Amino acid sequence: MTRRVALGLAAGAVALGLGWPAAAETTFAGKTIEWIIPFSAGGGSDTWARFNAPLLSKYLPGNPVVVVVNEPGGGSTKGTNLFAARAKPDGLTILGTSGSTQFPYLLGDPRVRYEYKDWKIAMAGPTGGVAYASPSLGLTGPQDIAKLKDKDLVYASQGATSLDLVPLLGFRLMGFKVQHVFGFKGRGDGRLAFERGEVNIDYQTSSAYLKNVQPLVDAGQAVPLFSWGVLNEAGEVVRDPTFPDLPSFAEAYQTLTGKAPSGPEYDAYFAFFTAGFPAQKMVFLPKGTSDDIVAAYQKAFEDMKADPEYKANAEAVLGTYDQVTGPLAQALFEKGTTIAPELRKQVVDMLGAEYGVKLGD
Repeated sequence: MTRRVALGLAAGAVALGLGWPAAAETTFAGKTIEWIIPFSAGGGSDTWARFNAPLLSKYLPGNPVVVVVNEPGGGSTKGTNLFAARAKPDGLTILGTSGSTQFPYLLGDPRVRYEYKDWKIAMAGPTGGVAYASPSLGLTGPQDIAKLKDKDLVYASQGATSLDLVPLLGFRLMGFKVQHVFGFKGRGDGRLAFERGEVNIDYQTSSAYLKNVQPLVDAGQAVPLFSWGVLNEAGEVVRDPTFPDLPSFAEAYQTLTGKAPSGPEYDAYFAFFTAGFPAQKMVFLPKGTSDDIVAAYQKAFEDMKADPEYKANAEAVLGTYDQVTGPLAQALFEKGTTIAPELRKQVVDMLGAEYGVKLGD
């Protein structure tokens, strides 16, 4: 997502009256804050939270200890349901969500017992991701992607309604023959399965790719294929500036087929890509949290972006994506938790017919 798109979303949010209240006197001195991450350690969400946590501690009033708590399971629905049921509106429990948390909600997954509209957003972090494969498939770089057309591919998935729905729809659109092995608790587990040779194609969000996959690429143990890309000011998919040497998904598709992606299947893929990446990482406070606590969190997230440590390390850890608060975060929140009913039905019907995945209405 480019800065111009971001500013446009922010302007729209302000026009709708989505304000940012001034912080009152709030302090968390002597307190411990639990940052719930509904995924296993080592994945993109875990990497993102552990980078932000000490800086959040530094800038929240009273300098509380911020502890990242991993609650994986159910494609992230387990930990998110626990947050919805147990978190008190005192600012001492926050939730970090991903596209893997938003997709079950968008699709009407019966495991979902949380309502996004109940919560208050503190920060949103757009991100990207990179698909990569094993060199045992005969690839040496993105230019060899056509060699995958006749290969038997295996992918470790958190589930059909998780963020792994984006690669499921994308690989399907490309015509790849992929066995999606459901039930992994996080993308970190999927990467470990790749390293053990149990699967031969994978993807990681930008933060996890930079930290954990780039060393595999450097060692000749993984071959990058493409990034999902970002949206430009016209809403078109272009190369991710974090990975400028990699083709975007749209470019990779055109390399395979000789034409730009289009049609109903691409529309469905694009809807979930948009919900899953431009609006992927979000931090929430529970229902009933006061405006002054929300404002304290928003101010802390804004203040930490000026910290020298953040400036020195954010791009290497998170990629070239700006974490945002206030009206822009609210606008991304709305975008990431809304989908056209006809696209929802199209994907739900496909998952049931082709993968045996049955969801609630």
